[in-house]
Amino acid sequence: MKVLITDHPWPDLVLERTICEQAGHELIAGPIDVLPREAIDDLVAEHQPHAIMCCWAPVSERAINAPRDLRIVARLGVGLDNIAIAAATARGAWVTNVPDYCVEEVSDHVIAMLLARWRGIVDFDRRTKQGEWNPASARLVRTRNMTVGLIGYGRIGRMTARKLSQGFGARVLATSPTLLEEHVIGTEIAPGVLAATVELIQHEADAIVLHLPLTATNHHMIDGAFLAACRRKPMLINVSRGGLVDNDALVSALDAGLLSGAALDVVEGEPSPPASLVGRPDVIVTPHIAFTSDASLAEVRTRCTEDVVRVLRGDKPLHPCNAPALRR
Repeated sequence: MKVLITDHPWPDLVLERTICEQAGHELIAGPIDVLPREAIDDLVAEHQPHAIMCCWAPVSERAINAPRDLRIVARLGVGLDNIAIAAATARGAWVTNVPDYCVEEVSDHVIAMLLARWRGIVDFDRRTKQGEWNPASARLVRTRNMTVGLIGYGRIGRMTARKLSQGFGARVLATSPTLLEEHVIGTEIAPGVLAATVELIQHEADAIVLHLPLTATNHHMIDGAFLAACRRKPMLINVSRGGLVDNDALVSALDAGLLSGAALDVVEGEPSPPASLVGRPDVIVTPHIAFTSDASLAEVRTRCTEDVVRVLRGDKPLHPCNAPALRR
């Protein structure tokens, strides 16, 4: 059977090719860079794959309906906002991801961004390299004295909370719909971690971290009204999806002094985000790399491809994200 990889932000496909060919399948490689949706549609229609593997490329309803015998659309990652899941489900194809491969990396990235701001690492590195040596200008904070709000409390959110509360002694406020269904606001859900509402986080957090998937209902949830309601001039950290944040609202809030700064691993408009946002000295930016390490990349590539092979031999995947209609 044919396995098509639409995009792959790593230099080779040795792992994926080895696993596929050992199972008797042909691997077809798309480009490293992400193609436009129409180009992905044409690529899928041309090769008629039984399996599609994608990283960030959009896999549309048209792409899913083009192959004669599509069995699975496998995400080389966690988020599924680039896949037409309903279309795959309707035609009997599995949608899968690798939900826990980068928990350590992304939570580490949050900690690094917090410390880079609160300990002045990025700012003083820039100023020192420009010839300024002025330790008296430091206005730094003690991490233990800070309150961090987490919007989203899944695998990565829980790990971030654990590292902040148990590693640094910070106070952590966490919220998610599921969490608030199970816990009373203000109760301790883990050592140093309290259940909270978004409103409580807006009022009490010195930093706000986004740890939630992008959906049709939360696009631009961080807008002007949200930022205006923040009371402690928090730092905003986004390691989830760029579309959660309204870029223009964020720039306006930074200009107005409503935030102490921002740290973004994802930005709406990437890979060409607006310079008016990412070029600011009060914004730390990394190019969507929070998930990356030698270990995490090997894990996601291996586990994703193994789930594809599992489905192609007729078995249920280990990480299903849908319940597809019965195949005829």
